[in-house]
Amino acid sequence: SYQVKDVVGYDALGHCFFTEDGPEERNTFDHCLGLMIRAGTLLPSDRDSKMCRDITQGAFPGYVANPRQDCSATSTFWIANPNNNLINCAAAGSEETGFWFLFHHVPTGASEGMYSPGRTEHTPMGQFTNNRAHSNYRAGMILDNGVKTTQANDKDKRPFLSLVGARYGPHQDADPFKPRVPALIHHFVAYKNQDHGAWLRGGDVWLDDCQFADNGIGLTLASGGTFPDDDGSRQEVKNSLFVGESDNRGMPIPDNRIWGPGGPDLNGRTLPRGVDFPIRGMQIYDGPINVQNCTFRKYIALDGRHTSAFGFRLNNSWQSCPNNNVTDITFDNVPITSRVFFGEPGPWFNKMQMDGDKTTIFHDVDGSVSEYPGAFLVKEDNWLLRHPDCIDVPDWRAAICSGHYAQIYIQTRNPASLNMQMVKDEYPDRPLTLEGALGKRKHYQQFQPVVTLGKGYTVHWDQAAPAEITVWLINFNRNDWINVGFCYPPGTTFTIISDIHNRLTKQTRKTGVFMRTTQRDKINQSHLSRGYYYWEEDTGLLFLRVKAHNEKEDFAFCSVKGCERVKITAVIPKGSGPSDCMTQAYPLHAEMPIVDVPMPRKLPSAKLRTTDHFLEVKLESYNTRFFHIKEDFAYTEVNGRKLYQPDDGVQLTVMDGHDGRLVESKGFRNSILQGVPAQIEGYVNNLTDNSIVIITSKGRLVTRGPWTRILELLGADKTLKLRDKLTFVGFKGTFRPDWVRMEVDEERAKIHQVLPIPVVKKIKL
Repeated sequence: SYQVKDVVGYDALGHCFFTEDGPEERNTFDHCLGLMIRAGTLLPSDRDSKMCRDITQGAFPGYVANPRQDCSATSTFWIANPNNNLINCAAAGSEETGFWFLFHHVPTGASEGMYSPGRTEHTPMGQFTNNRAHSNYRAGMILDNGVKTTQANDKDKRPFLSLVGARYGPHQDADPFKPRVPALIHHFVAYKNQDHGAWLRGGDVWLDDCQFADNGIGLTLASGGTFPDDDGSRQEVKNSLFVGESDNRGMPIPDNRIWGPGGPDLNGRTLPRGVDFPIRGMQIYDGPINVQNCTFRKYIALDGRHTSAFGFRLNNSWQSCPNNNVTDITFDNVPITSRVFFGEPGPWFNKMQMDGDKTTIFHDVDGSVSEYPGAFLVKEDNWLLRHPDCIDVPDWRAAICSGHYAQIYIQTRNPASLNMQMVKDEYPDRPLTLEGALGKRKHYQQFQPVVTLGKGYTVHWDQAAPAEITVWLINFNRNDWINVGFCYPPGTTFTIISDIHNRLTKQTRKTGVFMRTTQRDKINQSHLSRGYYYWEEDTGLLFLRVKAHNEKEDFAFCSVKGCERVKITAVIPKGSGPSDCMTQAYPLHAEMPIVDVPMPRKLPSAKLRTTDHFLEVKLESYNTRFFHIKEDFAYTEVNGRKLYQPDDGVQLTVMDGHDGRLVESKGFRNSILQGVPAQIEGYVNNLTDNSIVIITSKGRLVTRGPWTRILELLGADKTLKLRDKLTFVGFKGTFRPDWVRMEVDEERAKIHQVLPIPVVKKIKL
């Protein structure tokens, strides 16, 4: 072991402080500085994109380089074995990365044969304390990837030592069967890194007392896009600070390609990636992660730049774990509207059509993000997770929900090219469409939805159903279950078994068989060795219950005995059309939506740490029928205070947009709406600017006529046709907030959402 102390590397080509073969361990880099590290030609990982394409030495004939994947990894500190110490070091201005920990599956070069395959991937980390990284292009720090340890050949044309994937899971004695040993990253400071402050993939990788400022994305913790490879591990960040845009503005010199207005004050500053790039502090990805006792400062979105303290990976096809826990968060100079952003179609986000974009979720353990302790934040349009009491957060494109959530992985073979539609029986008109997490060229496909436990679902396909479906129970605790109806063509026959797959030993053992039953209810009586399936030939649905029978550790995806699975092998008649049973399944199997876990109560204002806060509003306008008697009801509920609408017509409830105070509630009868609408127009025109105006209707609404102009004045979309029932949350002012919303229906219209108080105009980029 060596000690490298007080050494400066400047303007070097290729990796600067460099461990080459993989077995170099127990070395200490203390108080070293690397500056301006540029691409070099020696190794694929040294090379930039142009070199990667031009230097074909060592590649197999016909190799087509993918530079951002195979090369482009020039790093100031290139650490090929985690068991090294880095203390008080600084990495600045690297063409790619400051600190990069990567893995040689087997030792290479002169060190060949010095450790058994895969050892470094499980080796505990040395000391990583008091280091800093700034002004790097790709990242301040990366812990991920490996290098290719085989020569180029016909099957894999990439040259020796090209960048490849690898997974890190540190364990005692580098033995995955022994206890885990967390990699500790202490007091790491990362600032002004173009893409990432840090990208760290684990295993147990835990950060404490770190600081991230002025990075495109402060921190991403990753585990695995399908399974965390070290099941039971988690990544976490505690007691750390994230700053979106500090007072360190940078300089408008030619080197700084992107200069534009800052969020806090519109003054010019250097910006990451692009003027409208969505700057994020903590990027929630994969999981399980834990974010605890962290402060977020100066994340301020502009109209045209979706900056947020918490965000998600863009264009993401991978899984999103419901056990992504966030606790004890402090926001300082972060408007409540910029705390979280779930994404919307547009620049950088693209179409939001990838599976991971649709299934995002995290758990606000103490309500320090949403003001609702214990709530789950889900994407606003994911009805596999929503229930009737969820509260919309339009500014975040999210909903605040409660529930018991888990995941199922549906693996399909023969064919692996299908798109899947999954529907919760409670919301048959709101399916979730998934294209699968893996490329279409794979021999199997995997769909990874988050689900609400204890509910019924159906699954449909855009072509004939696959001959083989394996359902993995992910994050199910013992006795958790869901019922699923899979759509198949008429005349299909089935063999269904359950098994347990241990991903560590790679062993699978069969645990039970499913028998056919002629009574649908009998599927609920399944136990471990014998399950029941119900084949409903009329609708084309094969019903069964998937239920977990074993205990599970807190952060594990699978049970202590392994991953519980149900495997359906089907013989499908040749020439069958698409297996889409939606029209046969519903309304036959539709269920009344039920709230299983009551919604948390909002934190009282005494417990809130910021002056801006959410105002909860709920409004409903509906008919009830009792035999031949029809009654109309409408009410508005503001911060728990319910106001029923007394008369037919419309009721306007006005609140002060500065402090959320209820100003007054006033009704206008139908007779007033039918004629010249001077009264209601005068009333709205005389309201002070910055007023929140909530409207409900009762009785037969006058759906046409001049009175409807006031809705447009308050921000309604003028193309929307009114119907008998109207609920509307509007705003009187010089701009239109994101949360203005109108719902219309013949029978029942309802809006339940939170509004940010004070209402503040987003500044235009």
